[in-house]
Amino acid sequence: MKQVLALDLGASNGRAILGKYDGEKLYLQEIHRFENIPIEEENTLYWDIEALFFEIKNSLRLAAHISHLDSVGIDTWGVDFGLLDSAGNLLARPVHYRDRRTEGMSKKAEKILTKEKLYQLTGNQILDINTLFQLMSLKERNVKQFEQINKLLLMPDLFNYLLTNTAKTEITIASTTQLFDPYKKKWSKEILNTFHIPESMMGELVEPGATIGNITPVLAEELGIAEIPVIAVGSHDTASAIASVPCNEEFLFISSGTWSLIGTEIKQPIINETSLYYNITNESSADKTTSLLKNIAGLWMIQETKRQFEREGRIYSYSELAEIAQHAKPFNCYLDTDYLEFQHPGNIPKRIRQYAAATDQYVPNTDAEIVRVIYESLALKYRLVIEEIQEVIGKEYSIVNIVGGGAQAEILCQMTANAVGKKVIAGPAEATAIGNIIVQLIGSGAIQDLQQAREIVKSSFRLVEYQPKDEQLWKQHYEIYCHLLKVGRLHPEQRSKF
Repeated sequence: MKQVLALDLGASNGRAILGKYDGEKLYLQEIHRFENIPIEEENTLYWDIEALFFEIKNSLRLAAHISHLDSVGIDTWGVDFGLLDSAGNLLARPVHYRDRRTEGMSKKAEKILTKEKLYQLTGNQILDINTLFQLMSLKERNVKQFEQINKLLLMPDLFNYLLTNTAKTEITIASTTQLFDPYKKKWSKEILNTFHIPESMMGELVEPGATIGNITPVLAEELGIAEIPVIAVGSHDTASAIASVPCNEEFLFISSGTWSLIGTEIKQPIINETSLYYNITNESSADKTTSLLKNIAGLWMIQETKRQFEREGRIYSYSELAEIAQHAKPFNCYLDTDYLEFQHPGNIPKRIRQYAAATDQYVPNTDAEIVRVIYESLALKYRLVIEEIQEVIGKEYSIVNIVGGGAQAEILCQMTANAVGKKVIAGPAEATAIGNIIVQLIGSGAIQDLQQAREIVKSSFRLVEYQPKDEQLWKQHYEIYCHLLKVGRLHPEQRSKF
């Protein structure tokens, strides 16, 4: 029996999942779950690196006391990083991608290198939060700190470093940075030189499945555990989630969590005028292919809305939120869920009401109406992005696989099937942890390859199918939604400020 530990750190919480593989099926045991709460200091939003590493150590201690561990792997969100000085110490807490310091930085980058050239070189969706733009902001605001940087480590690589004292960067997380060549699978010398970023600052690249090193003797003694190997998994959580998709045919996926990642796997990057127009990204996959995908808003709006209701004294579970939304009147209001003001922490229900008023729509008043409009708008946006992906690929797909936390949201899965007019297969819910575990098992030789792994996932976990309903009604509202987006009716800054 192979037993490995997946440490899956998401933007809102972290999980430690023990994976047990008996040669036929994979079994999961949740060891620990903890919140990931950012810190705001002097108007900057940081990740609480000390608290997160404490929870990682606690997870290892708990898991090792339950059973023997053959290895451990860590995956996290993309783009964010820690900075080490020449002594190997952190210069500061890693800054959160939702911090406002990067707003407008992609436009500033265009004055140095055209958007077309930047996309051609990296294949990355151009978002202000990308690592390149974070570094530009740092140079602009704190050149002294920038000059002190000896090594930049993306978040999973930073945690691997804290465990092993070895600084390496895994390629799936590197591919989120806008500093990476998607064809050569190396750091882009042209991007680094153009933006005056020393190549020596960037970590040595390794493939998924490589061993970073063993947990240091000092840390092993502190935790009372063995010096187990730390494996570079699909360190970008999306890469791990995609690895778990229970399908060996061509497929569309929605990795649904705080963010929604929508796309498919392809053999080579697709970088052309159409993919640039739709702002679609090419990222490295766990099996050396490319994930063609788009990163859009996900369950963040539901999560933040739930937190706001709690601040106001109304406590709901996620299932209770879904239940009240089912009874609200449909299609009262449409949101562009990727609107900038929805991406920052705070009172999302208030912002939705302000948004609706600013765009001359019905203003949702009740909790049920707020939740329903979020779910409906997410489903409509999913269809829009799926159509973009299909146009870039040049083919249609008949099935959508929803993996991750959103696979448990029946209301979202059914609305997605309705909106896209395709069968939805939902599951596994713990997709990222499963993909993390799979790569560790492939790295050790316990599983042959990703094709075999996906068959194991299919036989090991419950999957739920959703067939489209009310297709004509959803098609009608999708056409209205697309029209409102196209003419700018869903962009308040084009109509009035709030």
